[in-house]
Amino acid sequence: MSNNTTTNITNNPQESLSLLGQQVSDLEGMLRAQYDILQQRGVMLPTTVLDRLFYLRTDFQTTVDQLFDETRELELLRALASTTKLINSSLDLDTVLARVMDNAIQLTGAERGYIMLRDDETGQLTFRVARDMQREAIDEDRFTVSKTIVTEVAQTGQPVVLENALLDPRYSAQDSIVMHAPRSVLCVPLVYKNQVTGVVYADNRRVPDLFGERELSLLTGLANQAAIFIENARLFKRVRLALDEITEMKDLLDNVLASIASGVITTDIHNSIVIYNQAAERILGVHYARAVGRPLEEVLPGVFEGFHELINTVLEEDRRQIIELEPVLPERGPVNLSLKLAPLKDAEDVTYGMALVVDDLTEMKKRDATLKVVRTYLPPSLVRNIQSIDGLGLGGDEREISVLFADVRQFTSFSERLDPELLMEIISRYLTTSSDAIHLYNGIIDKYMGDAAVGLFNTQLNPQEDHAERAVRAALSMAVDVQALHELLPEDSRLFYGIGIDTGYAMLGNVGSPSRKEFTAIGRPFNFAKLLQENADGGEIIISQNTYDRVRDLFTVEALEPRKVKGYTDFTVMYRVTGVVKRRK
Repeated sequence: MSNNTTTNITNNPQESLSLLGQQVSDLEGMLRAQYDILQQRGVMLPTTVLDRLFYLRTDFQTTVDQLFDETRELELLRALASTTKLINSSLDLDTVLARVMDNAIQLTGAERGYIMLRDDETGQLTFRVARDMQREAIDEDRFTVSKTIVTEVAQTGQPVVLENALLDPRYSAQDSIVMHAPRSVLCVPLVYKNQVTGVVYADNRRVPDLFGERELSLLTGLANQAAIFIENARLFKRVRLALDEITEMKDLLDNVLASIASGVITTDIHNSIVIYNQAAERILGVHYARAVGRPLEEVLPGVFEGFHELINTVLEEDRRQIIELEPVLPERGPVNLSLKLAPLKDAEDVTYGMALVVDDLTEMKKRDATLKVVRTYLPPSLVRNIQSIDGLGLGGDEREISVLFADVRQFTSFSERLDPELLMEIISRYLTTSSDAIHLYNGIIDKYMGDAAVGLFNTQLNPQEDHAERAVRAALSMAVDVQALHELLPEDSRLFYGIGIDTGYAMLGNVGSPSRKEFTAIGRPFNFAKLLQENADGGEIIISQNTYDRVRDLFTVEALEPRKVKGYTDFTVMYRVTGVVKRRK
């Protein structure tokens, strides 16, 4: 028996102590029953034996009761520790709250329980989780509780413990109490930093007087832990949402920066690079990994001598700067760059860094240089509308135009007595004079033919309703400019233009091959203007009947008989322009 007792004590001290207490009580009863018999037989027991057994039994029972209370307290602490471990094992709010409620139901003996949380935006209590003894969820529609109890706990922050809700005059008349008929009710607040953030409710419909100080202490402890977890979970959710927003914004910013053709660089207050996009990599020839986190002046050494002073001006004087440079970069060689620098400021208008936008102008500068050269060979209108011209394809459109044909008189004999270099210089000055006059009235130079220049008016590139007038005015301007040029040239270099102008329909468009095109006019106006020019003496402006019909009220003319007709049987009259009609004031 001793072996069994020892084993029981080792395995279950509380039950073993209860058994020992029962044995002591049985021994006391046996001694008291035999006490009189022993006296008759002359056996006298010490009177203190029974007293000692009585005190032993009493002390033993006190010890057992104390051990029972301490065991219950230990169970409570273990439950709280288990809940703490549970809370720390997950950040999913609903999962943890369900497990907390399961533990509360198990430890308090409740049949069911639920948790309500206060909504951050509305301040109203909202249903969050409800559980039963089988550790299963209960739908909100099937969970009927006293709103009066819940509201009271939420407003006062004090727990409510009911031994029998049906007999409590404060709540027995409530519809939910009458309908559900709970006996024992326990409701405690969820409190975080002295603010009620929700309530925990538990009840039992069968057993009255189930919840006492122990259960209240247990549920309060669980509620305190749950309140901390709930706030941590909410904080984690807010942080996660903020992080998601930041991540989304960063992804958007990265996509935007990646799509920008300009290099974008930002620095912190210590001038270390923070943002460095792909365009900056391409333009500067420095990889992202070699740039971010390093001082700007180390990444861009020798951009230009005043770079350091420029940065100080931006940061210390709070001034934006724009500058164009032609540095020689180690990875790219000579380049043309545009730098735009500006201070970065926070919400309090405090400078915390700098933004630098880099544009690569190298190709643009090359194109500009090429166009500058092209403009010396092609009419400006052709250059400005080069895409429109290319869109015409090979072929063209028929439209009414005016053609100006200007040729230097006596040039052949003049050229025979001059050095070629001097000849080129002089003829260039005359062609410049004719070109400037044509451009002055928005004509385009169709071509140069030796010492001759051809101007077109009212093409697809320079549509004009008054094209005939413009052509004549350009010719008059050319004559005046030639007179001005003569004042700068020696007498033996003074030549004159013969000018012919015709108006009519011609085909205008691109001629040539897909790889080599030329925009020009083909048709009678071109050929007839050349014939009129051949009929003009030096300094004369000859116009056709068609042109005259359109400008008769604008210019004074003299009708002449053609000197050369070249098969044009209808060519019977031409007009020499002598001046401009003076308008009456």
